[in-house]
Amino acid sequence: MVRMPARPYHHGDLRSALLASAERTLLEKGVAALSLRELARDVGVSHAAPGRHFKDKQALLDALALAGFERMTEELDAADSPELPLEARLTELATAYVHFAVSNAELLEVMYSRKHDPDISEQLRAAVDGTTTHFVRIVTDAQGRGEMTPGAPWTIALVIGAALHGTASFAAQGTLTPEAAVEGIPTLIHHLLHGLTPRENER
Repeated sequence: MVRMPARPYHHGDLRSALLASAERTLLEKGVAALSLRELARDVGVSHAAPGRHFKDKQALLDALALAGFERMTEELDAADSPELPLEARLTELATAYVHFAVSNAELLEVMYSRKHDPDISEQLRAAVDGTTTHFVRIVTDAQGRGEMTPGAPWTIALVIGAALHGTASFAAQGTLTPEAAVEGIPTLIHHLLHGLTPRENER
């Protein structure tokens, strides 16, 4: 029997091709459906080829997480408009975060998973901090203008992030539709900034 040679890496970047295929599988079928052998078949290379880039499935998931954070950071960068008033600026940034989260629910679960290789944990921690920095910057700017209460900017940003991540989780679980989650962000940000206690003129 004549063995057919494995197809060449015609795409020129096997690692990127594997990550793209893995993300498609993740979003369509969930993390349980991921395997290096199936990815090799999907991309069109030998079953051993993915091992040159990912030693095992966990390494693949870690790489997906890092790529997810990089893409999220890019989208937050594009959404942040420092020239806008505080509420409008924060609403734009929060909407970008929740839109990314509800559009990539399976990927988000991998991004925030605790089951990461210790060798990559510092990279992932830095990636998480990179997304939080956007909200810290808004808090710091607002505090400097006297538009937000004093306090540790990272702590306040964490409160904002928890509210946004909770909204995205509700959408992932079906409590909210993705559309409702995104459409509700202006109200959420308004309540975060102004609180729920009625003011004298609202009593």
